[in-house]
Amino acid sequence: MARTGRIVLAVLVLLTGITLLLGFANKARCTGPEFDETGRSTPDYGVRIERDVCYSDIQHLWIGRDIDHHVFPYVSGSITADGQLLGGSVEYPVLTGLLIWGGALFAHTDAGFLLGSALLMAPFGLVTGWLLGRLARWRALLWALGPPLVLYAFHNWDLPVVACAAAAVFVVHGWRTDRTLAQRGTVAGVLLGLGFVFKLYPGAFVLPLALYVLATARPGRLDWRAAVRVPLATAATVVLVNVPFMLAGYEGWRASFTFQQLRKVDFTTNSIWFWGFRPESDPDNVDFQSTMDWLSPTLVLLSFAVAAAVGWWRYRRDGIYPWVGVSAAMLCGFLLLHKVHSPQYTLWLLPFFVLVQVPWSLVVAYLLTDLAMGIGIFRWYYQLHNDIPSGIYDGFAAQAVTIGVWGRAALLVALFVVFLRIPDRLAAVPPPRRTPQAESVPTAGDARAL
Repeated sequence: MARTGRIVLAVLVLLTGITLLLGFANKARCTGPEFDETGRSTPDYGVRIERDVCYSDIQHLWIGRDIDHHVFPYVSGSITADGQLLGGSVEYPVLTGLLIWGGALFAHTDAGFLLGSALLMAPFGLVTGWLLGRLARWRALLWALGPPLVLYAFHNWDLPVVACAAAAVFVVHGWRTDRTLAQRGTVAGVLLGLGFVFKLYPGAFVLPLALYVLATARPGRLDWRAAVRVPLATAATVVLVNVPFMLAGYEGWRASFTFQQLRKVDFTTNSIWFWGFRPESDPDNVDFQSTMDWLSPTLVLLSFAVAAAVGWWRYRRDGIYPWVGVSAAMLCGFLLLHKVHSPQYTLWLLPFFVLVQVPWSLVVAYLLTDLAMGIGIFRWYYQLHNDIPSGIYDGFAAQAVTIGVWGRAALLVALFVVFLRIPDRLAAVPPPRRTPQAESVPTAGDARAL
């Protein structure tokens, strides 16, 4: 059995690696064959990235953030009143900023930057495949072979944060160790804190994890001490990582948050707010933009509260707090209600399709809708920017965007409900323990997936 498990994991990691290579090849189509004095790919870079659907934030941001000048992030940075980042500041938390700097360290062109960034991030994608394989065996093929990995693995810097979120679940439900659930929860809290300092979204999962530890660490009673350690571990991790940058260059560190606060709802945000309120959602409509600045985060937080509360109701009814499902529902609430819905956010959701046994019909519907959006949006941009008729009756690009925006929104509502209803197979089984025969028995995750 142990040998079969190792073979499964090896196949999953191998397939993940092949898919990552395909993902890199997809983005590399936009690089070269020549470069100008700034290292920007030529000719017709601005046309190819949309027409050929090979756009990548990594390649694109080679110019405009001092990345091409190899400036260490944040320390000397700032932001202008109109939202332009200067002096090495980038619009992401500090660990992603370090990752960006590292990917550019030996690069002299946007192609080199894409390659360097891919080399740094690919191990995180492989680790995620391994972790999901340990937790769910063959269902992890959704990660290893999923179209989102081809489309978005190197679209932005998201593989490390996805690995942190998956690792937090693994520590609680797949780590073969003698550590108690309270200790596992603390380690998972640290991992969620690291995820927060890559991209903020894993921070939302601290609440359901803490509630799971509260309800489960000491059977028959609530363990408040163990539960409080989870957010404390997360907060300590976030503070320890951020403080050096705050002290070295507060203005540059703060600029990343200011940039996100200043971002307006427009046709690049791909959210229901832009498409659902046209033409009022014009970026120059100050009243609408001001409303979005408070309405969107308020509704996101409300969806978090609803998910956590339903999870607690499930605990009172069934005796199990479904923290993985609650976390997935929270993510659906964020993706639906936040004012920005970037294409690569699908990578954040994909592991939950592996970990929670969502009906295959919903999974396939979401992946197809995402595919329509991921391809259609860039083809639509190409038509807009090149004065090609781009209306809903002028071709499939605009139709695909419509399907993507509203189909995805409807599916996120459905998934929010489904994630909260499906039994939590991970939480239902005690965490695996180290045994003298540890090498000859499958993990708890393996056993549950058989």
